[in-house]
Amino acid sequence: MCCPLQLWSHSPCAQVAVFSQDAPDVHGDGQNLVTEDVTVVEGDVATISCRVKNSDDSVIQLLNPNRQTIYFRDFRPLKDSRFQLVNFSNSELRVSLTNVSISDEGRYFCQLYTDPPQEIYTTITVLVPPRNLVIDIQKEIAVEGEEIELNCTAMASRPATTIRWFKGNKELTGKSEVEQWSDMYTVTSQLLLKVGREDDGVPVICLVDHPAVKDLQTQRYLEVMYKPQVRVSQNYPVQGLTREGEPLELTCAAFGKPQPTDMRWLRVDDEMPQHVVVSGSNLLISNLNKTDNGTYRCEASNAVGKSHADYMLFVYDTTATTEPAVHGFTQLPNSAEELDYGDLSGTRVLLNASTEALPTVQLSNASVALHPDSRAGRYFARHKGTYFTHEAKGADDAADADTAIINAEGGQNNSEEKKEYFI
Repeated sequence: MCCPLQLWSHSPCAQVAVFSQDAPDVHGDGQNLVTEDVTVVEGDVATISCRVKNSDDSVIQLLNPNRQTIYFRDFRPLKDSRFQLVNFSNSELRVSLTNVSISDEGRYFCQLYTDPPQEIYTTITVLVPPRNLVIDIQKEIAVEGEEIELNCTAMASRPATTIRWFKGNKELTGKSEVEQWSDMYTVTSQLLLKVGREDDGVPVICLVDHPAVKDLQTQRYLEVMYKPQVRVSQNYPVQGLTREGEPLELTCAAFGKPQPTDMRWLRVDDEMPQHVVVSGSNLLISNLNKTDNGTYRCEASNAVGKSHADYMLFVYDTTATTEPAVHGFTQLPNSAEELDYGDLSGTRVLLNASTEALPTVQLSNASVALHPDSRAGRYFARHKGTYFTHEAKGADDAADADTAIINAEGGQNNSEEKKEYFI
């Protein structure tokens, strides 16, 4: 048998030790050699093992993809110190390769000096994680209702990455493009997102699926501007009727982004009574009378837009004792689009006996005519059906709607004037 030094001379022994390029099928049956393919992340350590199932003390050799001998038995002719011997015996040659790079990828050959000689190969595959992960957002600050574009780029990976999008905990679908540069891949995923006020402060996450890395992600927090949300609350009376001679105190609260800078009270379709006191977000009427009847509106605005909430006031006689089914304030939709989700449970409906051929709301035995141009009228015209309320005491025995109202209001005798009922 030739010694290792003789292999690299021009002696006949060296010629015997060199395998022909036309080696037998390395994956053929009956081989006495065993090895496995290796997948390694760039920069890590790859371990190659050449094993003999039935050892007969034959020489084991490991060659690189260029068929240069890395190890012959326990001797390393190749001058690459990254290759180190891990184990050598009659049945195994195990070698480690440190700081693996893409140039190390390929087939490595295990050879066994038998008659005839045997050869089998193992393939080293090098994975490269993305070099960088970046989210670019089309608009740093968006306005509710806008569609914005976000792009996430995973650069220089191998193989190409898969990019996933999340808004909070909800997964979204983006559109990816792959560019190949030499053996590297750059992936860019585009996400189109229509934002609402509920998205303000929510993280948008770009997450990478790649065999070389786990939990690689980056995120951007959405900043969404939206017009104010307005609410009117009744501070006094806390419960019950708004009666003549008693005070009424309302408070308006508005929240938006940016925070509303302008807030004002007004009376819809009429001038504000002189005795009404407005102080910031509060409205105070110290001594109610029936001339105060009407709709009081709180408006708030910011750089995005304007919103409002209405309070519909009806002043009862001092003798009225029956509590309404609902209180007097309501938040009506600000636009026709909002009618589908507007809550009209607190709406007061004006009754007018002279109104004819208009959409009606059924109040037990009384039909209430709604003007079609009013928001409530448009709502009930679109949402047909029968609506019931808790009638005031005395309404059950009334012969008609006007009589029912007169009985409920303590005997008012002008059935032609506008009256108010709760629905």
